[in-house]
Amino acid sequence: IAAIYSTFLQRAYDQIIHDVSIQSLHVVFALDRAGLVGADGQTHHGVFDLAYLRLIPGMVIMAPKDENELRDMLYTATVYTKGPIALRYPRGSGLGVPLKPNFDQIEIGKGEIVRHGHDLAIVAIGNMVSYALKAADILAKDEVSAEVVNMRFVKPLDEKLLDDVAARFKYVLTVEDHVVHGGFGSAVLEYLAQKQYTHLKVFVHGVPDEFIEHGQPNELYAMLRLDPPGIASVAKEFMQTQTKRVEFVAK
Repeated sequence: IAAIYSTFLQRAYDQIIHDVSIQSLHVVFALDRAGLVGADGQTHHGVFDLAYLRLIPGMVIMAPKDENELRDMLYTATVYTKGPIALRYPRGSGLGVPLKPNFDQIEIGKGEIVRHGHDLAIVAIGNMVSYALKAADILAKDEVSAEVVNMRFVKPLDEKLLDDVAARFKYVLTVEDHVVHGGFGSAVLEYLAQKQYTHLKVFVHGVPDEFIEHGQPNELYAMLRLDPPGIASVAKEFMQTQTKRVEFVAK
């Protein structure tokens, strides 16, 4: 088990590929300080790991929604022996959920629906799941029913779950604490495009294509609209923009 900051692992990229992945070694990469880390500054924002790990053949990547899932994912990683596996988690305190006395093995590539809805699907990963749930509460006040999906895995994706979402929704918003290029949302888009779900409208929400400055995490999340109010506003704007486009084409 290699416990290391997300940004520090970037320095060992050649070793990840040549010394671990090509040989399909059972190495667990526990990536601390994933996502926006605030006061550690620009150099420590772990917002590139999903992209640089996702392209490596045989790599499994997961991110927990809370402390219990983190414990279960670490346990799962220790018993998974088919090759390298990575789990990413943010800096700071957890959500404060009651901890289970035992560990449960998570099925590789298996996500879950944590809130049902019918207007919009918010497909989230890692710590963005709790934010997405709070955003869904905000949207409900505006009579927008949002389903929240905890994907758990960036690679492999839960394709059956995505097929189910695609069958029931027109609007899909992916949310990640990571750059939008090459990350979780990109993986979802790739799969949906391959399946040719032409009716779907998908918006990838995450960290923009820029280096994020120093600041407290809550300030940075608000600035990037990755806090619950921000996610809710992005969702509403996304749905309204798509509706206006349809009306324009009809006219």
